[in-house]
Amino acid sequence: MGALPGLAAGPKASTAAVGDPAWRNELTQWRANRAHELSAPDGWLTLVGLEWLKPGSNTIGLDAENQIVLKAHAPAHLAVIEVNGAQLKLEAPAGGFPAELLVDGQAPHEGPIQADDSRPTILTTKTLNLVVLHRGDRYALRIKDALSPTRTSFQGLHWYAPNPAYRVTAKWIPFVPAHTEHIPTIIGTTLDMPAPGLAEFTLNGKTIQLEPVIEDPKANEFFFILRDATSHTTTYGAARFLYSGYPDHGLDQPGTVVLDFNRLQNPPCAYTPYATCPLPPYINRLAVSIEAGEQRYSH
Repeated sequence: MGALPGLAAGPKASTAAVGDPAWRNELTQWRANRAHELSAPDGWLTLVGLEWLKPGSNTIGLDAENQIVLKAHAPAHLAVIEVNGAQLKLEAPAGGFPAELLVDGQAPHEGPIQADDSRPTILTTKTLNLVVLHRGDRYALRIKDALSPTRTSFQGLHWYAPNPAYRVTAKWIPFVPAHTEHIPTIIGTTLDMPAPGLAEFTLNGKTIQLEPVIEDPKANEFFFILRDATSHTTTYGAARFLYSGYPDHGLDQPGTVVLDFNRLQNPPCAYTPYATCPLPPYINRLAVSIEAGEQRYSH
């Protein structure tokens, strides 16, 4: 495949041919699935609040006397979250738990709350989804509403046209040993994430290195947080995300890894002010333009 002007093959372009119907069909389906997931009843378009929990009792509900006041579609008194250092406990409000409340899909009862990102406690009603998050040394309540205007008025995403030249096979350069990358977030906290190496390729005549981190070891995939020159014009300004499979010879051996920039996606912060998104490490802040993947979201 010949590279498009300004996109050199380095180390080499992937084997996705121009007009390859299988590649295009798979990409089209992936983009449709992404829009479906975003607009699902518990997708990012339903995020309507991020409330920081204070030490002691945090009452939650529609009534204005609660410490955390929910908007429409909520019971007057939903629950109480007690914060005692690193210990969190769910308690019933004065009149008892409302009949519509479920905790992890079951009838509610008082007891400890898990704030681990891998398996947090989830409180739900017919339209609400509430999760306690651990961010730095604080805890926050993430609030989603299936009837949020952002979801009900959703009209789709905006993408660059599919371009096989932006699907590249990059050289994998492992770190020996692997190290931990300190990833900043949009709310000023820092995430410590495993960083096993660098993916190297050539773009616009320049050799580019991108550093992935591992978001979830169980998923067996890389997580790239990056920003490029299009962030000033056509793409979300803070960052875009890209996921890829692992290198062909494993994390700790030199090899190759396929990066399809047609699958660059916006972070949750592009759709709601209540998300806590990571920002790119310095090496992933690119001066070149990657005119591929998801463009800016417009409501």
